[in-house]
Amino acid sequence: MTIYLPIAELPVAIFTIFAMGLAVGFISGMFGVGGGFLMTPLLIFTGVPPAVAVASVSPYMAASSFSGALSYLRKGMVDLTLSGVLLSGGLVGTTAGVALFAFLRRIGQVDLAIALSYTALLGAIGAMMLTESVRAIARTRRGGQPQVRRPGTHSWFMRLPLKMRFRRSRIYVSAIPVVVLGFVIGLLGAVLGVGGGFILVPALIYMLRVPTQTSVGTSLVLTLVTMTAATVLHAQANGTVDAVLALVLMIGGTVGAQFGARAGQTMRPEYLRLLLGLLVLSVAIRVAADLVRPPADAFIVAPVEGPP
Repeated sequence: MTIYLPIAELPVAIFTIFAMGLAVGFISGMFGVGGGFLMTPLLIFTGVPPAVAVASVSPYMAASSFSGALSYLRKGMVDLTLSGVLLSGGLVGTTAGVALFAFLRRIGQVDLAIALSYTALLGAIGAMMLTESVRAIARTRRGGQPQVRRPGTHSWFMRLPLKMRFRRSRIYVSAIPVVVLGFVIGLLGAVLGVGGGFILVPALIYMLRVPTQTSVGTSLVLTLVTMTAATVLHAQANGTVDAVLALVLMIGGTVGAQFGARAGQTMRPEYLRLLLGLLVLSVAIRVAADLVRPPADAFIVAPVEGPP
């Protein structure tokens, strides 16, 4: 069964898109990540224009994080003060990201910028996760204990001014790195269509010493708000949000996440990180391969977007 995507301007097999949402939802539920960093490249691989893929994944990310954020709020595992400070930078970053996205689209370089950014970001994160997980597995097999940095040790940026006390997270740190972190996550979300949870959660845990469950809950709230804002801004400024595509992805992702969460509970954490690292690295390699592969058509005539 084929449906026509009005914004992407191409027909697609509805069951293929649904299966993609199902698979990424399964991975999201299994590994505890948003899945936008996988969904956007997959859509591009199937022929969806990168600009439409990035913008249409934003509502998918917002919807997928809503139920999780609500659950963590009910359990009291969200630091609302920390969320507010992160959002003060995140919303500014989202606005700046949409403006940057519109500029790259006007000059005709948005496809190249997205591909290069995904290659660098996913390649670095995948390599780090793979290295860390292999070391953790080797350490576990030798009978060693995981290496944990003492909570009292802080990096230089923790000694910056404007310190705040975040009672739920039990930390007393400068608000400056928190705002900057929120800005970076908002910027990445708007430009690349990623929720940023796979960056924000480790940053909160290892940089700011926030408890793991509180980090996940707080990250979901930030993803929900920034991705909702990105959806509205992309629709208004760029007109690249395909509602039909987003709806099919939402349905598939919601179903897949339920099964993925059950599967993830049966595996050891270090093996989960190993599989996720391999997955992220393989996507980065595929995006990089598309960058260097010779195009099917050496010369393509296309209209220039923007005012004449």
